[in-house]
Amino acid sequence: MSNTTLTADIIAKEAVMILENELLMAKLCYRGYEPEFDGKINGYTKGETVSIRRPTDFTVRDGKTATVQDVVEGKIPITVNKQKGIDFKFTSQDLTLQIGDLSDRVIKPAMIQLANQVDTDMMALYKKAPQHVTIPSGGINSFADFALAPTLMDQMAIPQADRAALLTPTDYWAMLGSQTALYINNAANGAYRNGNLGMIGGVDTYMTQNFPTHTAGARTGTDVTDTTGTSYDAGYTWANVKDSTSVTFHIDGMASDTAGYYKAGDTFTLSTIYDVNPVTKASTGVLKKFVVMSNTTSASSEADVSIWPPIILSGAHQTAYSTNTALDGLTVTYQGVASTQYQQNLYFHKNAFALTMVPLVKPPGAVDVGRRTYKGISVRVIPYYDGGNDDSNWRLDVLYGTDLIDSRLAVRASLAADI
Repeated sequence: MSNTTLTADIIAKEAVMILENELLMAKLCYRGYEPEFDGKINGYTKGETVSIRRPTDFTVRDGKTATVQDVVEGKIPITVNKQKGIDFKFTSQDLTLQIGDLSDRVIKPAMIQLANQVDTDMMALYKKAPQHVTIPSGGINSFADFALAPTLMDQMAIPQADRAALLTPTDYWAMLGSQTALYINNAANGAYRNGNLGMIGGVDTYMTQNFPTHTAGARTGTDVTDTTGTSYDAGYTWANVKDSTSVTFHIDGMASDTAGYYKAGDTFTLSTIYDVNPVTKASTGVLKKFVVMSNTTSASSEADVSIWPPIILSGAHQTAYSTNTALDGLTVTYQGVASTQYQQNLYFHKNAFALTMVPLVKPPGAVDVGRRTYKGISVRVIPYYDGGNDDSNWRLDVLYGTDLIDSRLAVRASLAADI
């Protein structure tokens, strides 16, 4: 079979199929927001944004008398702000190879790197997830350890379908070893011979090498909330926060003024503030978890801290139950030890996270632009000539956005002690 000179379109077609095949977390999350963009024929540029609706909620009426409720929908932005790419230098001889040869030598290794970057960006969203369980010393090496996060998911009324878990290599192989001792033919055989955990307790379980490691803030002292005289002393309302991705809480009691006193991704509980089942609104009896949304420096032993979720104590969108009528003077208890690193496992429902990938714009003046979309994954390839060095260069780009859409649907799991 004679060789054919490869074009940008042929290379883009091969690259997009390999990229889609190599993605992991990106294929486990929600991919339905691409149609929200208006379908520009010439493609999109970095930074374009659309707003999506947040799910609304209601309370159930008791009796025959109607109680009309307003439909108050919130909205949050999704921005395609991540342009990532890999650049090649192809010789004329390279471009006369069969596409399979070039794919094995160049395109596949490049797409593996790009897929890992997309998955790494997805995993980094752990910082926005407040729900957090503590794994006993030794890591996830038993079903009881593994079940801590799904148990919390059940308590939070997270749908049981479309659940997935991404475990660190250490926890994945520890859990795998615990399965080889089971007298369950298919499970033991898959674990021992194939290194495959598969579905455990209704959760599709995978190993990821792109796991994030969280470094806790330098917080010290006995921190307490200070809401005296503020509008949120009795909690927020859904109308106040429906279009927000964070709220501000004032905290006192820091033993020192430190840069990085709080780190984005730190989680904590507040005394007397309990989680509620989002369907029944009844207290779960478990202290509610909150997450710090941005790095914070303390000053004069206090700080305004950006957190999520808001404390809403009543109504259809109730998020918490409190035994106090005010939120002032509550003790803050942090997950983990200050300034210590923790590897993060992630359990989530498909609708917790979103990946939005759109075709990049075809630049004016660019010649032979190849652009392909496959199963929602879009790749653009552009050749350009470097006249100064007499080289033929090629660039491959993707454009996407990632976000945690519903923080109620994701749970982090990490050790109680430092790694």
